[in-house]
Amino acid sequence: MSGQSMAPTLESADQLLLRTSGPIKRFDVVVFTRADQTTYVKRVIGLPGETVAYRNDQLYINGRHVDEPFLNQAKKKPGILTSDFELKTLIGEKQIPKDEYFVLGDNRQISKDSRLFGTIHRDTILGRAVAVYWPIKDIQSLK
Repeated sequence: MSGQSMAPTLESADQLLLRTSGPIKRFDVVVFTRADQTTYVKRVIGLPGETVAYRNDQLYINGRHVDEPFLNQAKKKPGILTSDFELKTLIGEKQIPKDEYFVLGDNRQISKDSRLFGTIHRDTILGRAVAVYWPIKDIQSLK
């Protein structure tokens, strides 16, 4: 991968091992392509049929607060990590459409993600990142 949109979880030049089968779950890190054939790595936040919103730097799925433990370190820094939004204002619909996913980068302040380009279709997902295998110093399993 290249870029810092998933930092500190993933760093530029990390090589990822992908699983190409199985269900996509909330907080999975996925690799997908867009229409321009650019490849992205982002975290799944919202699933088909759900509503997604951020208020006061907190995630709400279907109106209920959901913790994001992978952001604990980033939230220790001063300032807002994720600006307020509601799904309707971003994609024009209240719920994520069938076979679509709402994705965000962990480095919310710089990430180009579903807040910019909308939801992603299941068919564009190349796989779920299950591990970093290179560079050796960064080898880790992704949860």
